[in-house]
Amino acid sequence: MDCGRGMFCPFCGKHMNSLTRFCFTCGRCLEFLKDANQTETPETPGTSRQPDTVLSKQNNPCPPSYKQFMEYRSSKSKERQSFNYGPKGKCRPKERKHVQINVGLMGPHGTDGTDLKPLRGKTLPLFTDPEVAAPDLLKQAVQKMRTFNKDMHEGPYVLLYPDCSEVVHVPGSERSFKLAEYKKEIGKAYSRITFFICLEKHYKREYDTSDSDSDSEIVMTTRSTAEFNRADTLVFEPQNRSTPKYKLEDERDAPGQSSTFQPGQIVISDAEDLDPPETYPKKPSCYSKYTDLYSPNVEQEDEGPVAVNVENFQHTAMEESDIALPDIVANLSLPIDRKKVSRFNISRANVWDGAVRGFKRTTYSETCDMLVKFTDDTGVLEEGIDTGGPRREFLTLLMKHLKDRPIFDGPEGHRFLVYNANAVREDEYYLAGKMIAVSVVHGGPGPHFLSEDLVHYLAGQPSFKATSNLITDEEIGKALQEIENAASLDALQECMMRHSTMLQTAGCLRRVATVEEKKEIVSDYLQWYIIDRNSSVIDRFRDGLSTLQFLTALQQHPTLMAPVLFHSERRLTAFELESLFKPDLSPSGSNRRLKESQTMAYWADYLLDCEESQAAVSVEDVLMFATGLSSLPPSGLEPLPQIEFEDDSAFPMANTCANSLRLPLLDSYTLFKSQMDFDIQNSPGFGCF
Repeated sequence: MDCGRGMFCPFCGKHMNSLTRFCFTCGRCLEFLKDANQTETPETPGTSRQPDTVLSKQNNPCPPSYKQFMEYRSSKSKERQSFNYGPKGKCRPKERKHVQINVGLMGPHGTDGTDLKPLRGKTLPLFTDPEVAAPDLLKQAVQKMRTFNKDMHEGPYVLLYPDCSEVVHVPGSERSFKLAEYKKEIGKAYSRITFFICLEKHYKREYDTSDSDSDSEIVMTTRSTAEFNRADTLVFEPQNRSTPKYKLEDERDAPGQSSTFQPGQIVISDAEDLDPPETYPKKPSCYSKYTDLYSPNVEQEDEGPVAVNVENFQHTAMEESDIALPDIVANLSLPIDRKKVSRFNISRANVWDGAVRGFKRTTYSETCDMLVKFTDDTGVLEEGIDTGGPRREFLTLLMKHLKDRPIFDGPEGHRFLVYNANAVREDEYYLAGKMIAVSVVHGGPGPHFLSEDLVHYLAGQPSFKATSNLITDEEIGKALQEIENAASLDALQECMMRHSTMLQTAGCLRRVATVEEKKEIVSDYLQWYIIDRNSSVIDRFRDGLSTLQFLTALQQHPTLMAPVLFHSERRLTAFELESLFKPDLSPSGSNRRLKESQTMAYWADYLLDCEESQAAVSVEDVLMFATGLSSLPPSGLEPLPQIEFEDDSAFPMANTCANSLRLPLLDSYTLFKSQMDFDIQNSPGFGCF
């Protein structure tokens, strides 16, 4: 390359007057350009004539300019940056994830149909954009409801807050509704936010204007803008109601005259505008409990600030609304396809083995209904098709056998998970959690044997109240008892040193300054013994509980769902069972009705004997005989149990599919009791149960 011709560094683009060995700007080696120069401008030996290309380059000493080079370099840099998001994707635009809220239905309630009330069992989860506006949220809510409720009316619908006010603005402001802003204002997680949709005609019917006999004033019952702005913080009650307080004020203001003014109305007269008076509801509602806890501190002129206690409300806010345990289970069972079945062939002599085969079958799906067939000792299939009874009996027996599996430890009714290598290889922890979730959602019972501390841990609650009585290991239990019984600081330190290996394994060995620290040491060890050391298998058990969204429901409604899992000392009573079964009686005055009435008296006395242990069976055994369940299921009994009467047999008969119990018409209570005891004790399934 000609040294008299200007050039640029190919690495940094710096202009140079002559070719050097190194670039003065970037320091890169440029020796390879000399070889390129010799290749581009060869000279013929023995002559001074140069090629035409060289002459043309000398005639044009300005190759592509520096400006053109920098423009080309800038364009390439932009092109490279368009495909590069930098370290860890700093420049990558963040994807906005959808969030889960809840939507429900509201309908007319009351004798006049003007009150609105949430409909039970109609609340569904909805995934939506956090920046969604009210009209778009209404469309999504209506579409979700129509997907799962074929009896939905055509509409139009309006979107409502839980206090029945329309979703237009963010409560407490004039800003247009945005889900993210509403979540920020109310201070709850998205999963705990619930909106409702209601037919527009039902919503407007509640706020129709009232007529007035006076021409000088107009009475409107529609709520003011200020009331709408206070939505979700103040209790809303139907406004066309009067209270004794306002009746006295009306009588005092206008004695001898009837007043058409009602509390909660806005009166606009020719003279002045009056603000709506404060409304006093006659009785608190479910929503009033919610608003009492979330209402802000309001300071009146003659009152001090009101303290609001929300310490323990984090996990139970949703449960204060009008919702029951059967409604939650009904929502969880919506994905189940009743037209498809998963088959289970069960022998009552080995329920667990048949259950494992059924749950591990490749064609099994928890979203399919369960078809259970029992075999007797000779292997002959029982006649009939499973329409609920065999399934409930199978799930009851399964929960009974699950309690005795080696994956659980602890005393009766307070079982917790422990590590078992063989169970880990068989993935039994996941299977156990899945069995529990399927049992509850498919209409069976809960386990009712898990430790309360384990259930609270699974539900995400920090409560831990375990005692040393839960430890089945005699040496560990004795050591913890010694620590608890230490009377002085020296005795506590000596006891800790004697059991230092045990405490060090759990990370509880430390210096103590007071004897009161013994409780904290025992509690920390129990936390490690029950939860921390078994965290891996607990996580796998939690994965199984996630089947059919059961774990999500447990975390959202711990107060209602947790008792389904842990043990309760409360037992089924004779009165509850007697109230549960409704008799199908003959017409009043007939001879058969007299016998049926006598038999119902025998039935009530027999249940009392069962409760007082004066019979051969218990109240739970009677329920098991009639329905296939030893306890009332979380989903409720469907169909409702009933009692029929039998003339042709001296023994009781039961149809667990129909929840029907046929009682014999006998002449004496002694014979009735003996026949009931004999038949229930020898019914199928009780030899194993």
